[in-house]
Amino acid sequence: MSGAVMEQDAIFAGGARGHGIGFGEAVRVWARIALLSFGGPAGQIAVMHRILVDEKRWIGEERFLHALNYCMLLPGPEAQQLAIYIGWLVHKTRGGLVAGALFVLPGFLAILGLSYVYVLFGQVPLIEGLFFGLKAAVLAVVVQAVVRVGSRALKNNVMRGIALAAFVAIFFLGAPFPLIVLIAGIVGYVGGRSGSTAFRGGGGHGAASGDVVHDRDTALGETLPDHARPNLGWSLKISGALLMLWMAPVLALFVLLGPDDVFTRVATFFSQMAVVTFGGAYAVLAYVAQEAVGTYGWLRPGEMLDGLGMAETTPGPLIMVTQFVGFLAAYRDAGGLMPLVAATLGAILTTWVTFLPCFLWIFAGAPFIERLRGNAALSAALTAITAAVVGVILNLAIWFAIHTLFGKLAPIAILWNAFEAPVLSSISWPAAVLSAAAALAIFRFKLGVLPVLAGSAAIGAACTLFP
Repeated sequence: MSGAVMEQDAIFAGGARGHGIGFGEAVRVWARIALLSFGGPAGQIAVMHRILVDEKRWIGEERFLHALNYCMLLPGPEAQQLAIYIGWLVHKTRGGLVAGALFVLPGFLAILGLSYVYVLFGQVPLIEGLFFGLKAAVLAVVVQAVVRVGSRALKNNVMRGIALAAFVAIFFLGAPFPLIVLIAGIVGYVGGRSGSTAFRGGGGHGAASGDVVHDRDTALGETLPDHARPNLGWSLKISGALLMLWMAPVLALFVLLGPDDVFTRVATFFSQMAVVTFGGAYAVLAYVAQEAVGTYGWLRPGEMLDGLGMAETTPGPLIMVTQFVGFLAAYRDAGGLMPLVAATLGAILTTWVTFLPCFLWIFAGAPFIERLRGNAALSAALTAITAAVVGVILNLAIWFAIHTLFGKLAPIAILWNAFEAPVLSSISWPAAVLSAAAALAIFRFKLGVLPVLAGSAAIGAACTLFP
């Protein structure tokens, strides 16, 4: 990939001159953003907007929102993709690489350390209490996600109908998440082409309010940098290099270890996930929970909540919870390796195949995004997908509630799908009370996610140590 990078940077060397933003300064700014990127995509995008638009004035409001709208069309974490896009816009390929890598690195290291603690000391009462409190708070956080995304996406009865259909399909019929996304996208595309006003929606998570910073008043200005203009030759070269870096480990594992090895399965599954996971981190979690717990048996339902608690309390994308899944999968099926060594390799492999495609989507498509502006059909497809994601996240919230609040489950069959329903007499009242308190703190007193998670973890630890 370095050859393609150097060639593209040489060809467009003049495109980044004149904005006065040194590469060293950019590295420091991206590191600062990475360390402050708590609170899910909405919080992360708000941090980038505050620093890059309001504080540094590298780019203006129009360019920031245009980049965000493009990232919203892509599978994967839109906040990281936005960082890659702006890094590329300012300092070409190396800028995108540094911005995207730094956005993930702090969260990767933090969750890796917490994963070690989890498998080595998870049975210690203090650790058990901390994760008990986190699970209860995470349930309230997921419910908040349903309300937040739903209030933005379900603007009319057509969108509500799509969300309801998605929920029924995944909860009662066991339909796979990629199929739901595909059908919703087709429905939205057709609706957009027909001119229906029901499929016109707003995009993104929004940006900070206040005085608007226009492109003309920023370092990059209003004009498009030379390196940002479409160049089919460079796009093909960089796309080929990234595709090889993404697929080579997957194919090597398939050939050397076989299709049934845990590393092959992890690489294949999360590569597929990187292509189909539209709609943000909570939609990804629904897909991962459906497959990693139900199909592959890599971890138990409660452990998904533990992993989400880790991702919520560390910087970086919430989709970093997939790293924890890969860690546990390899830890429990280490083959001839030491379990911790296998687990570490599983975490690295999962992170690689999950986030590398984000660079591919941006570097391959960003120079051509001008052609996507004002495309009503594509915007309508995204709007319908977002509505379907509300139903998927609702399914995730119910799934989390069942496994957090009840100790026993009983299988129930509806049509061809069998799922587990809670045994009402097995309710855990401490978990129910703590979840209700977390919900009250979030919805009534408007506390942030981090204080609620920290408080719930502390209460959980106290309840375990002083029953």
